[in-house]
Parts: sequence; structure tokens; C-alpha cells
Amino acid sequence: MSSETTGPGTGSRRTRHPDDPSRLRWVALAVLVLAVLLVGIDVTVLGLAAPFLSEDLRPSSTQLLWIGDVYSFVIAGLLVSMGSLGDRIGRKKLLLTGSVAFGALSVLTAYAHSAEAMIVWRALMGVAGATLMPSTLALIRNIFPDPKERSFAVGIWGAMTAAGTAVGPVVGGFLLEHYWWGSVFLINLPVMAVLVAVGSKLLPESRNPSPGPWDLPSVGLSMVGIIALVYAVKEAAAYGIRWDVAVTAVVGVAGLWAFVRRQLRLPTPLLDMRLFTHRGFTGAVLADLLTILGLSGLVFFLSQFFQMVQGRTPLQAGVAELPAAIGSVVAGLLAGSVARRTSVRGAVSGGLTAVGLALGACLWLQAHSGYLLLGGVLLVVGVGAGLAFTVTADVILSTVPKEQAGAASAVSETAYELGAALGIALLGSVVTGVYRSFATPHGVPESAAEHARHSLGEAVETARGLAGPEGHTLLETARDSFTEGLRYGAGAGAVILLAAAVLAWRLLRGQTLGETPAEDAH
Repeated sequence: MSSETTGPGTGSRRTRHPDDPSRLRWVALAVLVLAVLLVGIDVTVLGLAAPFLSEDLRPSSTQLLWIGDVYSFVIAGLLVSMGSLGDRIGRKKLLLTGSVAFGALSVLTAYAHSAEAMIVWRALMGVAGATLMPSTLALIRNIFPDPKERSFAVGIWGAMTAAGTAVGPVVGGFLLEHYWWGSVFLINLPVMAVLVAVGSKLLPESRNPSPGPWDLPSVGLSMVGIIALVYAVKEAAAYGIRWDVAVTAVVGVAGLWAFVRRQLRLPTPLLDMRLFTHRGFTGAVLADLLTILGLSGLVFFLSQFFQMVQGRTPLQAGVAELPAAIGSVVAGLLAGSVARRTSVRGAVSGGLTAVGLALGACLWLQAHSGYLLLGGVLLVVGVGAGLAFTVTADVILSTVPKEQAGAASAVSETAYELGAALGIALLGSVVTGVYRSFATPHGVPESAAEHARHSLGEAVETARGLAGPEGHTLLETARDSFTEGLRYGAGAGAVILLAAAVLAWRLLRGQTLGETPAEDAH
């Protein structure tokens, strides 16, 4: 039996092991998914708020990019380190500390007085955010030792992640139509207050009883490597490959190479690289990375399509994207049962195939297409992704010792961040490359068309400044070109998702949910 230490919630006089059957574990799960819901919302609301805070803070174009990106950069760079730290000091302690910090920084971000302050607070929010996701999933691993209960709990966890991502635009759109841009950050406060108040009483503490030291050089190498690599990919996608981007990419690869080498030599590594020798673990992580990579092109540009091509308000765009969340929530709750009745590889490969085929249906998308096509695509994408992500999360938790649950969960989240960065870079380049290739419409000045080619938002502004029918012609041309780019991006994503389905079918062969790792079997 594992010797991992567990303890009662703060203030309890009786030892309560999370293995005890109790309804309180489900209340504890409800507390954990509050953090997940919040992170999902926070990821999406900033994109809606960007035009409003731009008017107030007047950031330069470079500062605006950093406001949007620094949060995800820091989270990506710190996930593995924070997951490992939770294994050492206690996942409950890390979660509650990070929650308090996240709430305080949300207030500072809401009342940021300058672009520079906004960048600093968003970066620090990334530090706090990196403590939340690995801690929640690792605590689920320890609160629910029964494989079937854990599968259902992971399904709820995944469903709330999807719900947060979908609810974000709806909540954000409502707040931005009625209040100032800072309100989208203040919604974090009541959620965090409930999480800390209830979580301090109900969540059991868990940690690795023999963790070894937290190796600071490894922390630095992982952070430098991942942040440099993600930054290089995003910069190359936005501005092309320059010498400084190439140098940054080399620094990132070198940092990750040095990190791996150091982990293999340390007696108690920050991340045990032997986890990747387990075919199920590696297959689940790769499936997550490729799935997000393939979906990013559609997800990143879809809001622009709804608002600037089809003329919806931010709130209407958020509501239009809800079928993906509904499908993901339902599939997440049923995923464990589906995987047990069929097979793990069948559930994951089937889900990814469904997503790939749904993306392929976007090849028929037009600027004036009715909602039936996109609504159906989003529903199938939600069902397929919810099924695949929930099962892979369960596989990742099931194939590692409880002592390493935090670090393993962080690997899964890091794959998500890397996949998003690579997807936006690669598929984003496809979409923008096609968009910028449109010919100058008859009667439209070449200078106006050149401005419009910078982005669809720029095309909308440029069209407003043109007199007569030329503005309408330019805007329709830009919208058609953007839609064509979205079709190409979705097509490329479909190929990636179908390839991921084949890879998952091979690597997850023989994998079952609840498989006990050798280290846990004693």
C-alpha cells in the first residue's frame, strides 16, 4: 500500500482518509471544480475585453500582445514545477495559497492603471494559475481511489473545464455590455472566496512522504525552456521567422534538453522521466497535445468569424459557441462508462475521429452560412473532445503512483498549453496566409486594401472610412477571404485530428482505466 500522507481538512479532530466512503468526497470535488471553472472562464474573457481595455489603457501593439500572452506563457512555464511543488509541500496547501493569490491579483488586474501594470499583474496571475489545475487533478487522484468513482470524478472535472471555457464568453459578453472591462476579472472573487472557505474545511491534504528537495535549477530550466519555445512559436506565427525568434527557439530547445538530462541524473527529480516509458501515459499526453493543436485554428478564429463576419455581438457569439460546451459536458460525464464498455483506445480514437470529421465538414463553410452547419460542428466537436480528454486524463492519473500525481497532471496541462501555442502558430499561419492573399477589389484604393490585409479587424475599420460602395465591397471581400482561410485551417486541423486518432489507437492498445502502476501495488 502507498505510504502517501493524507490528512483531514483544517480544524478536524478526527483523521479522515480519503479512501473512506463518504458523501463528503463529492462535496470536496464540487469545491475543486470551482477552481477549474474559474480558470476556464479566465482564459476566454480577456479576448473579449481587449478592445475595451485598449481604449482605456492605450497599450502599444506590442504591449497588447503581451497582455494577451503573458498569462499563458507563465502558466506553461510553471505547470511542471508547481505540480511537483504540490507533491512536496501538499496539494491542498498549494491550491488554497494559489487561490488566495489569484483572487488578490484579479483585483489588481481589474484596476490596472497602465499597460505596464496590466502586464505585470497578468504575469503574476499566471504564477497563481499554475498552482490550480495540477493541484485539483492530483487531489482527485487521492480522494477517489476507486477506479470507477475516479473516472466519474474526472469526467465532472473535464466537464467543468469545458463549461468554464464556454461560459467565459457569455459571462464576459454580458458584463462588457453593462459594466467596465475590469468587471470580467472581479467575477473571480466570489468563486475564490467559496473555494478557500469550504476547501480549507473539507479538502484532505496529500503529499509525497519522501519527496526529496525541490530542485531550483530544474525549475529554472523547465521555465526557460517552455516559455522560450512557446514565445518563439507565437512570434514566428505572427511576424515570421527572424534571427531573434530563431535564437529564442534554440534557447528553448536547449533548456528543455538540459532539463531532461538533469532529471535523469537526479535521485529525486522534479519530473520522473521514466513516466514516459509507460506507453499509456505517453499516448495520452500525445493525444492531448495533438488534439489541442488541431482544434486551435478553429477555436481561436471562431469568435472573430461570428462577430466580424456574421455580425454577432460578443454575447451572441458566446451563446453561439455553447453547443461545444454542452456536448463536452455530456460526453465527459459518460466517458468512463463508454471506455469500460468498449475500450480506452476505442473511446479516445473514436472521439478524435468524430472531431476530425466535424472539422472536415467546415470545408463547406461560407461567410453567410446558416447556424445549422456550425452549430452541428460545434456539438460534435464538444462530444468528441470531451470523450477523448476525459479518458486521457483518467489514463494519466491511473498510470502513475499517487506520490507523483501532481507532476503527472502538470505534464498533461503543459501538453495542452504547448498544443495551443503550436496550433495557433501553425494553423493560424494557414488562416492568415490565405486571408492576406485576397486581391484588391475594383474601385478600392490599393493602400486601403493593404491596411485591410493586416487583419479582419483592420478591414472592418478601413471599410468604415471609405465612402460609397467601395467600403462594402472591401468588407465583403475580406470576409470571404477570412472564411476561406478558416476552411483551410479547419481542413488542416481535421488531418491532424485523424492522425491523432490513429496514433491513440496504436499507443493505447491494451490500456484499461484504473490500471494500477507497479509503484502503487505494494
